[in-house]
Amino acid sequence: MSHAIQDQRPVRAGKPSATGSLTRGGLPRWAPVAIGAAAIALGCGIGVVFGLSSKIQWGLLAALSYVVITYVTSAIVENRRQATDRVATSAVWVCFLLAVVPLLSLIWTTISRGVKALDGNFLSHSMNGVTSFEAGGGVYHALLGTIEQIALATLIAAPIGLLTAVYLVEYGKGRLAKAVTFFVDVMTGIPSIVAGLFILTTWNLMLGFGPSGFAGAMALSILMMPVVVRSTEEMLKLVPNELREAALALGVPKWRVILKVVLPTAIGGIATGLMLAVARIAGETAPIMLLVFGSQLINGNPFEGAQSSLPLYIWEQYKVGSDASYDRAWAAALVLIAFVMILNLVARGIARWKAPKTGR
Repeated sequence: MSHAIQDQRPVRAGKPSATGSLTRGGLPRWAPVAIGAAAIALGCGIGVVFGLSSKIQWGLLAALSYVVITYVTSAIVENRRQATDRVATSAVWVCFLLAVVPLLSLIWTTISRGVKALDGNFLSHSMNGVTSFEAGGGVYHALLGTIEQIALATLIAAPIGLLTAVYLVEYGKGRLAKAVTFFVDVMTGIPSIVAGLFILTTWNLMLGFGPSGFAGAMALSILMMPVVVRSTEEMLKLVPNELREAALALGVPKWRVILKVVLPTAIGGIATGLMLAVARIAGETAPIMLLVFGSQLINGNPFEGAQSSLPLYIWEQYKVGSDASYDRAWAAALVLIAFVMILNLVARGIARWKAPKTGR
């Protein structure tokens, strides 16, 4: 009977090592914090010893030290497989910080330097009667020009891009669809100056029109169109085919299926892609310099006469080189960043509002 009774005490399992053996435990939860502190100290120490003046070099040394210390510590305490996993996780976090730190630094620099000149007067006045070397003036004319040019570019590019994407997904087959896809991919990487030169040659030189916000909007629409096509195409591909087949089985024409089923299902993603395309063209300067010319006065008519825009205004003020012009340039940059951020927030809101509601 005594031989039949087995030991019922629970056995504490360990983690398998690379050779198949079990280890007794792992790194404590506070280990990453301690390793991070040690890596920072080591990176700063190496920077001081070798006389590295750049804090960026210190940070890169600290990041590399963190990865190396993490691997060595985990390999000793745990096993090689766990050490490799921790190194991969550490590398992801290091790359994340390397991407976030410059972004935060850019935002902080723009805000700290832009708030010096940003006020109600700056947003509601133009540079009319104000020399570039003296304080005062505003960005209203440039903001108005940017809004009008982007609105016109969206009115041109959005319908064409949407219909092109519908053709490629719902109808496109054969050589024509492949050719359209190829040229859309080529247009995605086209330099903005090329789009500006194209409109300058056709609209201004061949047809004889003068500088205007509409000319700049046409160049911006060329840059915007491939982004709209690609984003809309991917969103339409995500619509389940079962929805199309169910509607077609009821005898609904295909064009009505697209209009009433496919597009409403993908409208959230389409709106997000459209807003991202708008944000992509909001900072373009080269087409505006060629086609809009820039102006210090308020011009509310985008079809006649020179206009300004926020990117062009920033370049003009920075080129002057005075303290007042630098403050205006940073304030305009802050306005442009806020404008793009608002567009992205609107896109996220539309995508969340139009997202399919799932019940529990």
